Amino acid sequence: MNSPSLWGPLGRPLRAIRAYPRRAPLTLAYVCLLLASHAWVGHGLSADRAATVLGHLSTNLDNLQDHPVSALLGSALFFDGTLTDVASTGFVGTLITLGLGVCCCLAWVEHRWGKARAAAVFLVGHVAATLLTAVVITVALRHGWYPAAVRHALDYGVSYGAQTVLAIGTLALPRRGRLPWAAFVLAWPLGGADWTGPLPDFTTIGHLMAAALGFGLLGVPAFRRRRVRAAGPSPAASDFGLPRGPVPESTSPAAGTETPPSV
Repeated sequence: MNSPSLWGPLGRPLRAIRAYPRRAPLTLAYVCLLLASHAWVGHGLSADRAATVLGHLSTNLDNLQDHPVSALLGSALFFDGTLTDVASTGFVGTLITLGLGVCCCLAWVEHRWGKARAAAVFLVGHVAATLLTAVVITVALRHGWYPAAVRHALDYGVSYGAQTVLAIGTLALPRRGRLPWAAFVLAWPLGGADWTGPLPDFTTIGHLMAAALGFGLLGVPAFRRRRVRAAGPSPAASDFGLPRGPVPESTSPAAGTETPPSV
């Protein structure tokens, strides 16, 4: 016989896990793809072959000039981190980007606004932050602020897109939690920044730009209202691992406002 005292605290997480495929199918498929690509590069290829693949997909200046589309899209199919070395800073980064960013915040964005907008927001953050960072790198190289080797540095992964949806995830929190969350989103990249010159390392700049893009999208009217669903309860932030709290925006569109299609 199951004890209510035992299953009570586990009820909400178990319900969230059970409902996850229905609430965020696109995010679930993307997470599975990221895990599969990570296993393929880490265990299915030789070290030399894996380095060749990741080097081709790196979004450095040389690749962006030579094959920008395949570099930008291919980079978003992998995450730069570890799932096994739990004592490393890389594992912390994986928890933030893949765990909080993709698994939680992207899923929340998908359920709130639909698959198309979730994919668009993530790709906008990934692509725009990468290209803006490339501009900063170009200027920094001209002034000697970065070494020339930065042109072909290894730089791939989902962290810029994840940083953008982390910023948008601010809406999932109660008002009293939004400022601390925003501070966390901006502060965690700075925690490991390398300040060898007047600028931090380019990946830190990329994460800050991605966060700025996400916070900027919060001011877009289309992202201040939920999509309309035929039936079913509205999503709770805690359903995706975020702190529970009310979202004050109206769940119904105002009169005369175009309603996004339900998916």
